[in-house]
Amino acid sequence: MVQRLAKLSQTQSFFLFGARGTGKSTLLKQQPFFKDSLYINLLQPTEQEKYSINPEMLLGEIKASQAKWVIIDEVQKVLKILDVVHEAIETSKVKFALTGSSSRKLKRGDANLLAGRAVVFSLYPFTSIELKENFDLNWTLSFGSLPKLTEFESSEFLDRKKETIRYLNSYLHTYIKEEILVEQLIRNLDPFRLFLPLAAQMEGEPLNYLKIAKQSGVQHKTIQSYYQILVETHLGFFLEPYGESVRKVQIKAPKFYFFDSGVKRAIEKKLTLPLSPKTTEYGNQFESWFIAECFRINSYLEADLSFSYLRTKDDAEIDLVIKNPDGKLTFVEIKSSNMILDSHLKYLKHFHKDFPNSNFICACQVDKPEKRDGVLILNWRDAINEIFKL
Repeated sequence: MVQRLAKLSQTQSFFLFGARGTGKSTLLKQQPFFKDSLYINLLQPTEQEKYSINPEMLLGEIKASQAKWVIIDEVQKVLKILDVVHEAIETSKVKFALTGSSSRKLKRGDANLLAGRAVVFSLYPFTSIELKENFDLNWTLSFGSLPKLTEFESSEFLDRKKETIRYLNSYLHTYIKEEILVEQLIRNLDPFRLFLPLAAQMEGEPLNYLKIAKQSGVQHKTIQSYYQILVETHLGFFLEPYGESVRKVQIKAPKFYFFDSGVKRAIEKKLTLPLSPKTTEYGNQFESWFIAECFRINSYLEADLSFSYLRTKDDAEIDLVIKNPDGKLTFVEIKSSNMILDSHLKYLKHFHKDFPNSNFICACQVDKPEKRDGVLILNWRDAINEIFKL
């Protein structure tokens, strides 16, 4: 059993958000303090219909069960139940664990968000820290690290790669059907289906909504709304440009990254193609994965680090700018190579003059750490340890 980094509250009600397949229900079932809790699964059609018609019946069930905790899976399916949850928190000592694979309806559907009476946690695919010695970088860059994939490792009767590809392709189909179509987030699915591969192709690039709109045949505001849907269904996140001015004019558009490299490659229909080291695609996948890994660990550790990127109009770029709560900056160049040349460090050196009191790291695949011209060259594992002081 993989020990998750997420540390859930034992004393306060909470929301637990995350994309489908990240293991939200499994994580809750592993918590000893949820023993004898009242469990409601709104993915079940009968349960969903029952509470949609009469959400107030939950109050009677809580009283009858005398449970200390109530778990409600996929709470966005029945928004009205949140009013009842609010009332129960106000009038009793019961606590709630509320999971959701989409926060869009909660944010945009006038849902009762419990007025701060529930804290918010997020769950992601497995991190390298969670998988420990079972983590395989090249496999993860190709197929991601959704928890279900670990089930294909141990059986001698399964072709691991084939079963993984089947699962990821099915995952994408289920996402479009259950999260987009059933939830009626989009009226016309065809443009969204065209948009997804373009979004995958442009991962890690400053977003040009007009360009994608032209290729998709829809308005640029529609493209903006599509990206927001991806974020609110936890399929990805924005990396904003660095907010403070430096010597040269900066690019101001955000970048977008998918939450899992395997799902992203499923969108591109590249799962059957090998991902070879020392190629541009491999380097891009490594950079995207490392940034997503930092986002995940930051969320789990509640480290309050802020992430951005920095690119000037003359294409001088830092892949990841990290700001500590005390204002200290760390500039990270991400390279998939196991041999770092001076040319790989030119942008870190370029910005050294503008930020003389900051840290500069090259996260890569070298075997041994090295310090060169003020830049700390570290294997990606050591870079993560340095960033989060692990």
